[in-house]
Amino acid sequence: MKQELDEKQYVLNGLAARESWRLFKIMAEFVEGFEELPRVYPAVTIFGSTRVRPGDPCYEKAEEIARELVRAGFSVITGGGPGVMEAANKGAAEAGGWSVGINIRLPLEQEPNPYANLKLEVRYFFVRKVLMAKYAVAFVFLPGGYGTLDELFEVITLVQTRKIRPVPVVLVGREYWQGLVEWLRHTVLSGGKISDSDLDLFTVLDDPGEVVNYIREHLSLRD
Repeated sequence: MKQELDEKQYVLNGLAARESWRLFKIMAEFVEGFEELPRVYPAVTIFGSTRVRPGDPCYEKAEEIARELVRAGFSVITGGGPGVMEAANKGAAEAGGWSVGINIRLPLEQEPNPYANLKLEVRYFFVRKVLMAKYAVAFVFLPGGYGTLDELFEVITLVQTRKIRPVPVVLVGREYWQGLVEWLRHTVLSGGKISDSDLDLFTVLDDPGEVVNYIREHLSLRD
């Protein structure tokens, strides 16, 4: 019995040591981000699918939105990968603005794109989420999959619960998002799971110029 207890304690001690080192790695990623990102404020964070390529309408729209945001005085932050992220970083860089890519190490899909002129690499999703949100004054969501939906509902939840101040949240592409909006209205709202005002936490737009104007007007009213 004593030997079994000693072996268990040995395992627990080793686990505790590994977790302590992990905390230091997490802290290091936050420190690097907090040191680098204040200079890109005010920024707009853009989300969307990794799977679109140049020539796809979604790719072209992300590129145009980022370009117009830079011309309006904003920096652009993305997750640093391919697809919509690449397009947004490309548009921002070509417009002469800060084009930030916060890349995460993944076994598939997530090679950093070449267009970010400020690049950070992180190991943990939650670190990436904090860095992508902390210095953003608005969020733009183009069509995407699970990762995009995860970020969308996390941002909306943070605004709803007042963990972050109210910010413009724009879903780009009525055709893509309409089914989700209808489900929220006719199922979630009708079932009493959210309030009427919760549907006002985001807006759906199509035109890149409308997106940028909406963000500018919303922020000017807040100030």
